[in-house]
Amino acid sequence: MDYKSNSLDILDDIIGSARDFGAEAADAVMFDSASIEFGVRLGKTEKLERAESRDLGLRVFIGKRQAVVSSTDHSDESLKEMAERCVATARTAPEDPWCGLAERSQLENAPPDLDLFDRHEPSIEKIKYTALEAEDAARSVAGISNSEGADVGWSRSNISLATTTGFSQTYTVTSQSFSASVLAGEGTEMERDYDFASAVHWDDLPSPSSIGRSAGERAVKRLNPKKMSTTQAPVIFDPRISGGLIRHLLGAINGSAVARGTSFLKDRLGHQILPPSVSIMEDPRRPRGQRSKPFDAEGLPTRAKPLVNEGILETWILDLSSSRQLGCSSTGNASRGTGGPPGPAATNVWMPAGDASPAGLISDIQKGFYVTELIGMGVNGVTGDYSRGASGFWIENGAVTFPVSEMTIAGNLRDMFLALTPANDLVFKYGNDAPTLRIDGMTIAGS
Repeated sequence: MDYKSNSLDILDDIIGSARDFGAEAADAVMFDSASIEFGVRLGKTEKLERAESRDLGLRVFIGKRQAVVSSTDHSDESLKEMAERCVATARTAPEDPWCGLAERSQLENAPPDLDLFDRHEPSIEKIKYTALEAEDAARSVAGISNSEGADVGWSRSNISLATTTGFSQTYTVTSQSFSASVLAGEGTEMERDYDFASAVHWDDLPSPSSIGRSAGERAVKRLNPKKMSTTQAPVIFDPRISGGLIRHLLGAINGSAVARGTSFLKDRLGHQILPPSVSIMEDPRRPRGQRSKPFDAEGLPTRAKPLVNEGILETWILDLSSSRQLGCSSTGNASRGTGGPPGPAATNVWMPAGDASPAGLISDIQKGFYVTELIGMGVNGVTGDYSRGASGFWIENGAVTFPVSEMTIAGNLRDMFLALTPANDLVFKYGNDAPTLRIDGMTIAGS
């Protein structure tokens, strides 16, 4: 079956039914997905799951009222009932002055090929070998005493969107990943750590043994941690967690939060929020990017752009609704599932590398904290207050020394953003990526 054409035919049918029942405008989205999850522990298979789904969401408009319904039943009878129910719901929905489809002139007419589809689905034998290789490498590290296992995942999603304004496009994206998680030490002195890799194409993944060894080495390094006294000192964010600071920034410049007035950066457009040497970039059209997409969830073109340019906040992250509320144009950042209307979200965001090496960032720190793991969600998006549980390694006299745990780091994101310095070790791995970061003047709380 040609899923692409079949999906668009289904969307055209349900949009037509919605018009027949009285909708003034409508759009519909379908996610046609398949996935495999495989896991081993101690050399034995623990999990093998395959799932397939075809989820459809319909949104209809009557004046300034909108409604959304979703279903996995795509029979002709079900689609007509779905369209009728959605139109009836829209008639009684509250008015939303900002809702509505994109104008035809705004739509993406020729979506680019971003090489997001790996046509070769890995065999179960290949998946199993990958998991075993990763776990074996992790368990072979001296000091590893147990394993939480190794997992391999594969997925394919065909994403289709159609609107009554003439948009009808689809694209397919694949994802492959594997991970290993192991424990070091014995009894109450055990420590756990992990590593993972993911990519759009299988051939872009590193070797499973390298990920396994990394997981094992990370776990062993955490053995016998100490708890330090409360102080104020520089904090170094490992690249594994530094992207979290970008996520906090993205939340603060999300158009929905800004329109509601619930962002600590709501009045900072055009102002300096990062050091002049630091920028934040977005490129939804990066070839083989893990979150790339040729058009957004409202059919608008996606585009590369600076979000923060040399420290200055250049733009909000906007869909059509939030852009109308704020008197701006959409930035092509609409995202949606099948159960609700679109909302703004950024994709493939990164902080460019700085000039100093990670060792250079650390070299003048007499006492500080190299953080490799964060715990909890202690971030206030309205005020910018930041407080997270943390573990990692203590820095003394310009060198990373012994492991520490049961610590807390705290500050305010406004101040933290202005005080950060990036290293030169940027690697694209997570979708929101940053190099090693140094932030001076944070509160480090321990015993």
